[in-house]
Amino acid sequence: MGVDHGRPFPSHPRPVPGPVGDDALPVTYPHVLGFPLAMRLMTDRSFPLPLLGLVHTSVEIVRRRPLAATGLYELSVYVDELAAHRRGTEAAVQTEVREGEELVWESRSTYLARHRSGVAGGALDSRGEHEALPLVAEWRLGGDVGRRYAAASGDRNPIHLNAVAARLFGFRRAIAHGMWTVARCLAAHGAPESALVRGEFRAPVLLPGAVGYGADGFGSFELRGGGRVHLLGEVRAV
Repeated sequence: MGVDHGRPFPSHPRPVPGPVGDDALPVTYPHVLGFPLAMRLMTDRSFPLPLLGLVHTSVEIVRRRPLAATGLYELSVYVDELAAHRRGTEAAVQTEVREGEELVWESRSTYLARHRSGVAGGALDSRGEHEALPLVAEWRLGGDVGRRYAAASGDRNPIHLNAVAARLFGFRRAIAHGMWTVARCLAAHGAPESALVRGEFRAPVLLPGAVGYGADGFGSFELRGGGRVHLLGEVRAV
């Protein structure tokens, strides 16, 4: 797929939550700003996968320095590659943020189109089993979490909006956005000014529901619930 360059934009078109006096954008926020460009690519006729039902399977973010909410930035988004997956086909979407000529933030997200595949293994198995991290908090999630995040992010995939639509794609109830789970964990965990963030979405978070947030104090975090691992993540300085 070709590169889609966005125009320079004021980086705070929506209110930016954060600590009082903090002028920096949250580390996941540029993903929200870049999502409309990603949607333009994934709804283009040349995009080979069906948009409806795509599942976000992983994200890796590199923030080279804090991004001021008052800055002007340029976004570019492109589809980097397609790869066979044990549950279908996965597309990698790259988002880059520049201030002038400087690359200040980038992310790589993978999205899965589920269909029959003869491929063994896959990204969802890449980290294997591991011991649960110490439980830090338990969060009860309302049934409207998906709809609220959709309104903020522009990601209105029907699997996040209501149970009827989600069942059409094989989910018992609506599921939370993967990026919402990462952002919620980072709000609790924090991130250094120059940060590498990784998130691997293992199992959907059904809405409404309850999850346990765990962290080890060394950069690893997770969400668990009902005996399943929903999210494995890490954040570290770069």
